[in-house]
Amino acid sequence: MLRRPTAAAVAAGRMRTVLGAVLGKDGWMRRSHEVKLVSTASGETVTIGDISYQVKRPRNPELVPVKHISDFLPQAVAQHLRWIMQKDLLGQDVFLIGPPGPLRRTVAMQYLELTKREVEYVALSRDTTETDLKQRREIRAGTAFYVDQCAVRAATRGRVLVLEGLEKAERNVLPVLNNLLENREMQLEDGRFLMAAERYDKLLQEHTKEELDDWKIVRVSEDFRVIALGLPVPKYRGNPLDPPLRSRFQARDVYCLPFKDQLELLYAAAPNVAAHRVSQLLSLGTTLCSQESANLSLPDFPVDNLLPALKVLNVFPMMSSQQLVQRLYPYRSMLGKDGRGAVETVLSKFELADGRDDASSGAVVVNVSRSGGVEARADVTLRFAEKDVTFQVPAGAKEPRAPGSGGAFVGTPSHSQLIADMMQSHMAKDVCLVGSKGCGKSAVAKEFAEALGYTLEPVMLYQDMTARDLLQQRFTLPNGDTAWRPSPVVTAAVDGKLLLLDGVHRVNPGTLAVLSRLLHDRELDLYDGARLLRWDRYQALKEEHNLTEQQLQERSVFAIHPSFRVLALAEPPLAGGGGKGQQWLSPELLPMFLYHTVGPLGRAEELDLLRGLSPNVPKEAAEQLLRLASALRQTNDPTAQSLASSLSSRQLLRICRRLSRYPEESVAHAVNKACLSRFLPSLARSSLQKNLANCDIQEKTAGAEHTRHLTCTVKEGVLTIGRVSAPVCDPDDKMKVPDVLFYDNPQHITVMEDMLKDFLLGEHLLLVGNQGVGKNKIVDRFLHLLNRPREYLQLHRDTTVQTLTLQPSVRDGVITYEDSPLVKAVKSGHILVIDEADKAPTNVTCILKALVESGEMILSDGRRIISDVADAQERPNAIVMHQDFRMIVLANRPGFPFLGNDFFGALGDIFSCHAVDNPEPRAELAMLKRYGPGVPDATLEKLVAAFGELRSMADRGAIAYPYSTREVVNIVKHLQKFPNEGLANVLRNVFDFDSYNKETRDVLTEALHKHGIPVGAEPDSVRLAKELPLPEAKLTGFWTVNQTGNARRKLLCPSETHRIDVKGPAYLRVQTHPWRRQESRATSFSEEKARWQIPIGPVNIVCDVAAAAAADTVHVATCNPVTLYSMKEGAETIRCVELHDVFPRSIRGARQPFVTVASLGGPLDGQVVLHETQSNAVLHVDLDEGAVRRLVVSPDVERSPGRASRWWSAGEAQGERKMCRDFAHKNWLLFYEEDGNRLEVLDVLEGQVHTISLPVNLKSVFLVAEDRWLLVESKTNKKFLLTKPTHAAAEDSGVCQLHSVGEDGVGSGHAHSRAPQMLSCDQLPDENLSSALGQKIVSPNRVMADAGAFARVIVGFPDLTSPNEVYSFQRTAEPSETEAGGAFPRGALRTSATKQSNCASLLSANQVVRALPPSEVPLQELYPEGGSPPPAAAYLEVTDLTSKKVKYIPVPRSESTSPYTKWLSEVSETGVLMAPLASGGVITVDAGGRARLWETGTEALRRSLTDWRKMIGSEDGRPVQITVQRDNNLDVSAPKHGKVDARNAPHVGGNQWAGGTGGRDTAGLGGKGGPYRLDAGHKVFQLSQAEKDAVPDHVRRAAREMAEKAFRDRLKEIDMSEYDAAAYERFSSAVRRQVQSLRVILDALQAKAKERQWLKNQALGELDDGKIIDGLTGERAIYKRRGELDPEPGTPQQKPKRLRVLVDVSGSMYRFNGVDGRLERSMEAVCMVMEALESYEHKFKYDIVGHSGDGCDIELVRVDKVPKNNKQRLKVLKTMHAHSQFCMSGDHTLEGASASVRELAREEADERFVVVLSDANLERYGIGPERFARVLISDPRVNAFAVFIGSLGDQAERLQKSLPAGRSFVAMDTERIPQILQQIFTSSVLLGL
Repeated sequence: MLRRPTAAAVAAGRMRTVLGAVLGKDGWMRRSHEVKLVSTASGETVTIGDISYQVKRPRNPELVPVKHISDFLPQAVAQHLRWIMQKDLLGQDVFLIGPPGPLRRTVAMQYLELTKREVEYVALSRDTTETDLKQRREIRAGTAFYVDQCAVRAATRGRVLVLEGLEKAERNVLPVLNNLLENREMQLEDGRFLMAAERYDKLLQEHTKEELDDWKIVRVSEDFRVIALGLPVPKYRGNPLDPPLRSRFQARDVYCLPFKDQLELLYAAAPNVAAHRVSQLLSLGTTLCSQESANLSLPDFPVDNLLPALKVLNVFPMMSSQQLVQRLYPYRSMLGKDGRGAVETVLSKFELADGRDDASSGAVVVNVSRSGGVEARADVTLRFAEKDVTFQVPAGAKEPRAPGSGGAFVGTPSHSQLIADMMQSHMAKDVCLVGSKGCGKSAVAKEFAEALGYTLEPVMLYQDMTARDLLQQRFTLPNGDTAWRPSPVVTAAVDGKLLLLDGVHRVNPGTLAVLSRLLHDRELDLYDGARLLRWDRYQALKEEHNLTEQQLQERSVFAIHPSFRVLALAEPPLAGGGGKGQQWLSPELLPMFLYHTVGPLGRAEELDLLRGLSPNVPKEAAEQLLRLASALRQTNDPTAQSLASSLSSRQLLRICRRLSRYPEESVAHAVNKACLSRFLPSLARSSLQKNLANCDIQEKTAGAEHTRHLTCTVKEGVLTIGRVSAPVCDPDDKMKVPDVLFYDNPQHITVMEDMLKDFLLGEHLLLVGNQGVGKNKIVDRFLHLLNRPREYLQLHRDTTVQTLTLQPSVRDGVITYEDSPLVKAVKSGHILVIDEADKAPTNVTCILKALVESGEMILSDGRRIISDVADAQERPNAIVMHQDFRMIVLANRPGFPFLGNDFFGALGDIFSCHAVDNPEPRAELAMLKRYGPGVPDATLEKLVAAFGELRSMADRGAIAYPYSTREVVNIVKHLQKFPNEGLANVLRNVFDFDSYNKETRDVLTEALHKHGIPVGAEPDSVRLAKELPLPEAKLTGFWTVNQTGNARRKLLCPSETHRIDVKGPAYLRVQTHPWRRQESRATSFSEEKARWQIPIGPVNIVCDVAAAAAADTVHVATCNPVTLYSMKEGAETIRCVELHDVFPRSIRGARQPFVTVASLGGPLDGQVVLHETQSNAVLHVDLDEGAVRRLVVSPDVERSPGRASRWWSAGEAQGERKMCRDFAHKNWLLFYEEDGNRLEVLDVLEGQVHTISLPVNLKSVFLVAEDRWLLVESKTNKKFLLTKPTHAAAEDSGVCQLHSVGEDGVGSGHAHSRAPQMLSCDQLPDENLSSALGQKIVSPNRVMADAGAFARVIVGFPDLTSPNEVYSFQRTAEPSETEAGGAFPRGALRTSATKQSNCASLLSANQVVRALPPSEVPLQELYPEGGSPPPAAAYLEVTDLTSKKVKYIPVPRSESTSPYTKWLSEVSETGVLMAPLASGGVITVDAGGRARLWETGTEALRRSLTDWRKMIGSEDGRPVQITVQRDNNLDVSAPKHGKVDARNAPHVGGNQWAGGTGGRDTAGLGGKGGPYRLDAGHKVFQLSQAEKDAVPDHVRRAAREMAEKAFRDRLKEIDMSEYDAAAYERFSSAVRRQVQSLRVILDALQAKAKERQWLKNQALGELDDGKIIDGLTGERAIYKRRGELDPEPGTPQQKPKRLRVLVDVSGSMYRFNGVDGRLERSMEAVCMVMEALESYEHKFKYDIVGHSGDGCDIELVRVDKVPKNNKQRLKVLKTMHAHSQFCMSGDHTLEGASASVRELAREEADERFVVVLSDANLERYGIGPERFARVLISDPRVNAFAVFIGSLGDQAERLQKSLPAGRSFVAMDTERIPQILQQIFTSSVLLGL
């Protein structure tokens, strides 16, 4: 009806408008009063129609209602009064039922005023108990006695009991009135019995009154009546009436006044308003109260508020009707999209949508001045629509002023208009400001109060607040008597203050309803019997009954000051109610206030505000902040909107104050700090980062700020942390200054520096972080440095508002209150540290808001904390807040697994927030060294790396528990104290918590093994290679360097120098890949230290490996295409530069470049030179910048690609260019060409090339020293030594001298003329040389390797001119040079020498290491007796010259190999490449890109094995003996053997028997003074760890057989074959870990949702602190106990969450499954969803729909038929596979997503989620990213996410950047799909559980 009004309704509305305009307002006024008051001799008689009532004179006239009857009494009200009189005459109790509002109460009070009846009024709430109705105990003079309450007083004194809000009382309270209502009887607690008047009078005829009094029988007056006021339930929230109670009442529907009566009232109230506007407004209100409106879930329109609203409109007739409606009915704030549309339709229907829909009227306050008269009022002049209007409003006792003239308030246009609008509403009604947190509500309220001269009385509302807390609280007088203390609400009403109710949205609606009468009627009945009356009623009562002020006060009647007003503050209600919480703006609350919305300021206004309050803030920073805040506030994305609350105006102001003081800080740092981005869910964090990037807000580079050495120093009374200084305090109470063991680390010092900045700005601090990251230590250290005393307060789930402030106790019968640490800190100026703030309910901790914001707080004992000293002098019981008082609050981060309350979300914006994370690895390592100086560094490094890995896994959601620094510190402390216990054993102290969860245990073990912590390894699990004896070193010849004159003249080599031609730089993209390094000694000890996979492509060929000399940095070059990979020790990523554009293939695709790599040294650390062997191209690559420069070494020699040979082709004989890099660490390289006669020396640092011409053709060059190079001639293998000239004249001539090297054999041996494979560039240390040769020798030397010997040592070479001795370790048989049998599985034959020799010398270890193919290894000797060798790509032959041993270490075969086997065989004869490391050992890289680090040195292996065994720990299996050491106080006399017990019984002590224990003098064990030890064989019974773990095999077999039988039975039960079970297990096992993790989260959150609450007013349980006084008086219901709290009456039922997984089952999924397994991973993701949500159907409703070329709605899992067992789930997976195989080609991703969003939006659900699994190949089908983005955010009610599992090129990344932040994921590694789904669930779906 609302959307399509009928023609009749429209016509009726128009006719009413026309008649109203023609007839005028008098045309509607037909007065027909039927109420007559007739005075006769016998008294007054009231006649209503034909019913008359004889009025009796009241005994207590002050209890009779006054001035409730107006001049105009509508006919409908007269009818109600007549009916009540009928029931009164019949002696029946009545129930006035109707919609919320004051009308029912007004009708009741009008009747009681007419009949002059005394009234007992009570507003019922959920806190009302039996004692509030019957009798309450009070203590007087130490004696407890009963005081009658309202029901008893009304019954015995003939009054009318008015009960309002029956639906709010708990079910077990009102039945106590049943008998009183039915039979007028009640048994009282003091022993009296109330009896009906008739029965009492009959007894009185038979007995005297004294007898009845002795029997404690009390007469119930025949005039006693009950008028109940209630709401119809279930339409409104509340408890339905108990049938026995309901049957005792007569009901009357008191609905809103009829249209004509209402219209008549409104015409009279607003004579200046056009009649048609009044009629339109009333028509709107009537329509929104109709049944059709209720069917749309629209709350009732507050028709009763039209009267005060029209009073405003009467003064401002030019005001927009739509603005007035928004004040009455703020539909934009409280309704969803459909509701807003319905209301706007009705507005248009009644022509109230005048286009001016802005909430602000545009009015501005011009002047405020005091006006004359008795009442405190002010004249306010408003400029409205270019017209000044002056009107009167209530005002306070102080001098008023114009808003914005106080100085502390920056009046923006929006806030100025808001205050002007509030002035208008203040004229007629109390006001409520609705706005998001931090938008300035409190500041506007304070300015409004000061403008009108009001004293502000703030009251912070909280959820558990009771009616007593609102009105009156009990306390004890010093003599022990009980009394009642008025609350600030009451004192504000009496004193005429402005009552500020902060947090109306938090308090329970039933509790707030007790203020309804105060807000509507300005009347209040208190618990002690006192009554507060409206000012005019109070004056009328005085005048009518001639009572003085004192007399009324003696009768407990007080006046409410005429200036008293209420200003409420609230956050916006949940639009549409939602499913997560109640819509607090209910029909019952709507009539209480006129509502004003405090919206976010415009950017220009907010900029003025920020710069006005922080004038020094950089303008650019402020503008960036506002751009970001505006973007977050205006978006439709709920994730971004949740971030906007963290950037409220209050928070922006705090950021600007900080930037004003510290302008060097970055805006990004401030925003991340304010939003606690470190602990945001990943979706929200990515959304924030994307918005920061869109606003050009970037974090300043790490640079100097992060690398500078932060320190904490205290010098001359000044503390300096980093760059911030503060004076050190000199406190009186030094005992409270914390002193803690704290080891400084840069990260914690940075946090403290940030804290000090905010501390100096006067901020209160909030530290948020995981457990065990050092929050308490940081705070204690911070306060210790400042020398500030600390008060400590730890919160918990049972913390209440009362215990937060005061702790009550009973002493000598008097209640005393002990100040809590909070109050002590406020008084003394100490720092209050509140720990575990997230454990207390946020409705409790929210009271801190008033303390932080306004510096005020009301305590339970009536005292008040006040920050203003001047204000404190005017208030009694005031506690002045010390100027040094600060709060530091500590809380765990929100979200799983910390299932506390979201303290940051509730109160984060009133604190300066600091995220405390675990220290960075380097800082954590330094700190651990302080805790464990005796723990080996390697152990600490492993611990830091392993726990860092576990924390990152917790961030990703792979594990639930976030391991912290606290656990690591405890482990290190243990190792420090007990160094002999192994690390693997001590780790159980932390990880035994997870020992019963197999999935978690496997994850933890894998992570620890990855970092080399041998959990589960045995000390004897050593797998070192077998050693074979090395032949003795023999002198096999001499090398003689020819120094003859003729030769010298003949072999002078000219050289020339020229500059390098540098081309470039070109900047290439440096990609990063995760470096998944795995330590290899996890389960056993071997030479292999670590391994990892280099992310090479399937056709890449590894062509060179080089290690930097200074740092452990490894560079790997690949070709096909050319790519450079770089790995640095300690880094987390592998850097990669693709160079295929620099080294292209030839035109025909035949040429493949082959490159070698050299790593440069300082100052060029991290830079490399690449050399292409055919074209002689030399590239300089800077990996830090991605800069690539081409160095033209010899332009005349460089070849074009077309002429180059194919390096894998054996037919080409053209020589290749070689690069010698032995001295690359000194930044020079040597290049030569095979069969060439030139050397080119490239000096990279100087940019020069030295070219040396030679008289010989070269085969190879070895740099044996920096200035001595060994050249091998190409055909004869003759050797030459190239040196600098030996005579002085040639020193600077630019020539070099070439010496021939003669080789002579020993005896009959032949001269050695083989070409060396390796020749060291440095010499063996003297001790290594002596060990190798078995003689003490000191001489220059070089180590050489060739095919004929394991190693050769050339003594004296190259420095000595005398013949150099050659000692050889000869091979018995030379290795083959033509076969590569075992290295390449495809049997490729190599026909030429390989490009890499794979031979290296480790001089410090005295070893020569070379890689050999398996065919050249003596496998028979290594694996005798039929032992099979492992499959190996190669063996590392390690020749140890010290131990004279040789061993062969197998290098495992590559898991994947390039198809270009022929090429691989040309690179290396073994399929692996090897390079020595600067730190010792070698690295190998196989053909599949698997890199392995090897430790070969004997001494290094011995040390590593010792450390490894130490990490495992030594448990020798022997029993543990328990020894108790005692002192028997007997001296040692003389040693003796002692007597021998023939029975050999055990003896303890006694100084008599030999072989005893714990005695003295005798021989035995454990005693003192004996001559020697003697074990008599008495055993200590102790079960060893081995015995504990040893379970007999037959027990194990039985358990296994039982499990297998149960499995077969289960398969039979669900009719599933073992083949099907195995097929399903393949998918299930892949996601078992994610399923387990997700179910743990679901279980924990479900347990939290069912967490029990405190049930109060119980007869059993724990004593309730708030009921101690009631306990003193003897009441019973003074306990509280834990129980499941019933939902609030009327709360909408929690709906399940709705999830749809839209999975891609198109043909491309099947087509590319063989490439990247995308279909199988999608099936795993579907399996995860089905398994994880099993048994959670009450929380989640899900279905799974497929999309392919066949359509967009392929049904896989129906929402009402989810699979229940593995067979049904396997059927779903089979369907997916089969469909993708046989479906038509095409894509329906967009259509499927759009249909899913639309369909879920129509369903009833708490939250709705769509997850789209698809590849990113949308462009192929003409689908642009913007179209897909529109679909994902098309309906704000549905959260849609896209997961891209396939991509061509960077299509997925580009698509993700175009989509809304946090809504899309790229899973090119398809194993991440289950993790992404888990991340979506934990970040979004589970938030509301």
